[in-house]
Amino acid sequence: MFKKILIANRGEIACRVITTAKKMGIKTVAVYSDADKDARFVLLADEAVHIGAPPSRESYLVGDKIIAACKQTGAQALHPGYGFLSENAAFAKKVEEEGIVFIGPKHYSMAAMGDKIESKKLAGAAGVNCIPGVNSAIESPEKAVEIAKGIGYPVMIKASAGGGGKGLRVAYNDKEAFEGFTSCTNEARNSFGDDRVFVEKFVEEPRHIEIQLIGDSFGNVVYLNERECSIQRRHQKVIEEAPSPFISDATRKAMGEQAVQLAKAVKYQSAGTVEFVVGKDQSFYFLEMNTRLQVEHPVTECITGLDLVELMIRVAAGEALPLTQADVKRNGWAMECRINAEDPFRNFLPSTGRLVRFAPPKQTMEQGNTTDYFGVRVDTGVQDGGEIPMYYDSMIAKLIVHGTDRHDAIAKMREALNGFVIRGVSSNIPFQAALLAHPKFVSGDFNTGFIAENYAHGFKAEDVPHEDPSFMQALAAFVRRKSRERAAGISGQLPGYAVNAGSDYTVVTLGAEGANVYTPVHVDEFVGQTGSARVRVGERSYEICSNSRINDVCITGTVNGNAFTAQVERGTPKNPLALSVQHNGCRIDVLVISPRMAELHALMPFKAPPDMSRYVLSPMPGLLVNVAVQVGQKVQAGERIAVIEAMKMENVLFAAADGVVGKVLAAKGESLTVDQPIVEFA
Repeated sequence: MFKKILIANRGEIACRVITTAKKMGIKTVAVYSDADKDARFVLLADEAVHIGAPPSRESYLVGDKIIAACKQTGAQALHPGYGFLSENAAFAKKVEEEGIVFIGPKHYSMAAMGDKIESKKLAGAAGVNCIPGVNSAIESPEKAVEIAKGIGYPVMIKASAGGGGKGLRVAYNDKEAFEGFTSCTNEARNSFGDDRVFVEKFVEEPRHIEIQLIGDSFGNVVYLNERECSIQRRHQKVIEEAPSPFISDATRKAMGEQAVQLAKAVKYQSAGTVEFVVGKDQSFYFLEMNTRLQVEHPVTECITGLDLVELMIRVAAGEALPLTQADVKRNGWAMECRINAEDPFRNFLPSTGRLVRFAPPKQTMEQGNTTDYFGVRVDTGVQDGGEIPMYYDSMIAKLIVHGTDRHDAIAKMREALNGFVIRGVSSNIPFQAALLAHPKFVSGDFNTGFIAENYAHGFKAEDVPHEDPSFMQALAAFVRRKSRERAAGISGQLPGYAVNAGSDYTVVTLGAEGANVYTPVHVDEFVGQTGSARVRVGERSYEICSNSRINDVCITGTVNGNAFTAQVERGTPKNPLALSVQHNGCRIDVLVISPRMAELHALMPFKAPPDMSRYVLSPMPGLLVNVAVQVGQKVQAGERIAVIEAMKMENVLFAAADGVVGKVLAAKGESLTVDQPIVEFA
């Protein structure tokens, strides 16, 4: 067994590999860029080597620097994680030639299956059912349009070296095919250093189901059941689960056996995933093979009781697989939510900056632990006070739960999301909560178009209806009463000026443009020692018990005998006196004040924000790649204004209306903040 391994990656996956290596008694080496010098994975590793500037093409994508770090530290093996160089056959070959063990498949297997064009040719030759398309690289956008017409719209334009939703566009007409080719080529070049793209038919209403497998150097390959990955947004997975609520045992067996057959054909050893598009009738088509560990591997670990990272390391060290196909278990139901640094209420634009608060829910399952299951696990590469840089992927953490069945897993996930505290950057937790509560998701009736169909006009606060809005108002009043009770108990108060906690309050739910709602609330039977009270909101009554402290953001307790987890925080960006209450993805900002204060508050005029309609504002933090207009230029609605790059994705800003450019306020290459003006119209 290896004594020391280097992890050629960063963030959450680097932390994940370090955890299993420590369990196995193996020393670890991290490599890091300037942006990651204080990152969690650097602190967890036994050694760390600096490899360059923040952009990945100057650090994590420079294979020579990583190999040099292996030699410098004496690392015998290298784990590539996922992304970056994990599926680069030339890099894997060079690592092997330098006498370092690559903890992954052999370079020839990777070359055959990691390249999406070559893998389709090989699969077709092996008689595997493939999706119609052109499996050779396309040299121009005009050619892409010509091929797309021949196949028939819609088509999918994909980067050959792509992954993680990067370098992928769906086109429904000639214009989208033309523009999609250009965007895919640019994204692929920036993310993978390989700008080849190809075109294939886009199967409508498909399921995206993948088979996890692992092989050793003795020719043994087993499949570890499937993962359902159909809940996707812009071709990036949002929620993954295992098993799939859709396929039958017969389909599972057929897909698994076909995946194994394909792996054996290329002498595959290590962990890998064969992805399939599955139709309504459970017919399935080979899509691609990911020759690496997947982001969503924890759900497979939960239902099988296996540590996939450990198996990868053991296979790379020359050991045989410790299990046969008959030994593979399927126990319970696992689910994973990807917690991303993005603002779901601003069209999921990236959100970067410092994590002012990062407090995940309590973990009851640990990474690499193959004994404790049916609980909650958090895989993350960040910590309280850490930074979310704009150079890399937007994922903050992966929240994994394991339940006895699918409904139990959904319930556990909703409660875990309620207790996940993230401040300083926006996260997609409200969106995840809305998905988990959607009737079609709960029933298992969905496909890869689920999010596009149900949130066609973006995601808004009203898309997260709370099943009992009065509870959130009651909780706000309970927390306020607790605070007043503490204030009343402080000694040394002047006679006649002591704080009166009171029982009658008005909860003012703060709405847009001053459209506030005033709700009378009565709090009685308050008992500070037990942290309990009865709260009446209209006709509804709530017995709330909670021992959470006043300054706790995460509030746990019971309401009418049922357990709850919610978040209550003092001060909002617009009002330092307000309380922000979050539960089941829903958020309200409220003032809890006396009835007399509420009467006076209702008389306050609304102060409208300044009119910014003449400006094109940066909707997110990022790098200004291009400004496409000049002073004095006439611009029509829908015309391209600027391009911003953040978290490896290009974001194009278009004019909302016709106008003439008065000023260009930001220059190419400038780092922008949220709502920073770029262009002003005359």
